[in-house]
Amino acid sequence: MIRRPVAWIVAVVLFVEALGVAMLNWLMGNLVDAQNMSLAGLDPDAMSMSSKIGGIVFGLYFALCALVALLVAVRDRQPAGLGRVLLISAAVVHALLGAVAWALIGWPQFLFMIVMLGLIVLVLVTYDARRGPVAAEPQDAQGPGGPEGAKEPERPQGAGGSPVTSPPAPTTP
Repeated sequence: MIRRPVAWIVAVVLFVEALGVAMLNWLMGNLVDAQNMSLAGLDPDAMSMSSKIGGIVFGLYFALCALVALLVAVRDRQPAGLGRVLLISAAVVHALLGAVAWALIGWPQFLFMIVMLGLIVLVLVTYDARRGPVAAEPQDAQGPGGPEGAKEPERPQGAGGSPVTSPPAPTTP
């Protein structure tokens, strides 16, 4: 089936993204520090340190999402609990980054983010159905009660033939 290969691809690409985001932010922090840049009077050291910390945090977030996708691929089971929430949040992050990429960077980066969004959603959606025994015949082909048609509801014992629910109350005009 397609579930395991897609989960493997998502895991590998998210690990690469984690390293790329961490390295890019670390590089940007070093550039700000080396050139002593300032933005609107902010301290260059604070900007450099916040860029490095943000890169590490964001990289760890993507690495954790990649770990969840890796566990999904290895176990061949749907993600549950916190793992499912992490993959959903990664899909939302990729959608938002795709919108920003379209506006600021260009369509190739937008396309990459949207493909990743689709793959993450595919991992989440393909594992939704529970595996179980397959029915011999589809239920719709036979109708609601099987080949004989709809069955009468069974009456509780001791009810004396009275309906299970009371008749509707009269309404006033």
